[in-house]
Amino acid sequence: MKKQLLSAVMLCTLGVVGCGDPVEPTPVDPNTQVGTKLEGKTMVMEGDNIPSHPNGFNEDMNLEGSTQCYTKSTMQVGNNTYTVTSILGTLRDAPQRFNVGTCDHTAPGATLQFTTTAVLIENAKADLSCFDATFTYNGFGQEGRGSLSADGKTLKLELFFTGQATGHRCADGAVGAATVKLNGATFTGNAVQTFIVQ
Repeated sequence: MKKQLLSAVMLCTLGVVGCGDPVEPTPVDPNTQVGTKLEGKTMVMEGDNIPSHPNGFNEDMNLEGSTQCYTKSTMQVGNNTYTVTSILGTLRDAPQRFNVGTCDHTAPGATLQFTTTAVLIENAKADLSCFDATFTYNGFGQEGRGSLSADGKTLKLELFFTGQATGHRCADGAVGAATVKLNGATFTGNAVQTFIVQ
């Protein structure tokens, strides 16, 4: 009798657990997922992962204080703040402004560091294969589009200085698509920065 009563109690308990309204999962906002997946991570761009036109400008051109020749760039993410440390390369055979020479990635130059004051991720696809990104720093900003690989190990950012580009958002095409105009002219270079997430 005691065994039968215990069995009845167990069946009743199982019935309660198995019944009731299903719990709907909370929808995941892909815009916040980018920051969540990168929080606490360090990302490194070097070697062949440096594009020929960082921020849309030829790495081989002498732009004086804005020359885009790099040896390595590192981003560290904490509390949705990105700290970017860039080691410049050495631009050879371009002594005057607007001269075009050769960016030597293997000869490190000065180190620059910038920290974001705001980061905005918008219009992210559910699989994070494209999202719009806007980074604001003291005195300048970058905007464009990015993608994060399914395994979270590769971040691609196609960025341009604020107000200089059009056709550089996910609505215009995927990261690296030939949709960009820079200062009104068709952009034909490669501005896709590839970071390995560590």
